[in-house]
Amino acid sequence: MTHLPRISGTALALLLGTALIAAEPGGPLTAEEFEAATVGRTLFYNSGGEPYGVEQYQPGRQVVWAFLGDDCRKGEWYEDQGFICFVYEDNSEPQCWTFWQSDEGLLAKFRGDPFGLPLIAVEESPEPMACLNPNLGV
Repeated sequence: MTHLPRISGTALALLLGTALIAAEPGGPLTAEEFEAATVGRTLFYNSGGEPYGVEQYQPGRQVVWAFLGDDCRKGEWYEDQGFICFVYEDNSEPQCWTFWQSDEGLLAKFRGDPFGLPLIAVEESPEPMACLNPNLGV
């Protein structure tokens, strides 16, 4: 009987995440490429095949983010050493990501989280987000 080596869930996530990123041609998007790919759009993201959140990308590098079922948060993004970083009104700590174009959609990997699953933009809309927070005015 042949015994196959066991792979931990963490190792499997790392292998899958690395395989996804390694398969992306052309490398990470620059700030200009990211802006061209997102401005005027609302993108719906999945993680591990499950709905995760939605972000509306506005001119001037302004964004509106919401985890699914949560209130919207206004923010802005900027480029920092090859990462696309977001700062939101309720959290001044930058959230930095690397983005790639993939066959599945726009793919995002969080900086400093080698074991985390990437986010994948699985749906796109030109319509603004429907925010739960009525005072946001999006």
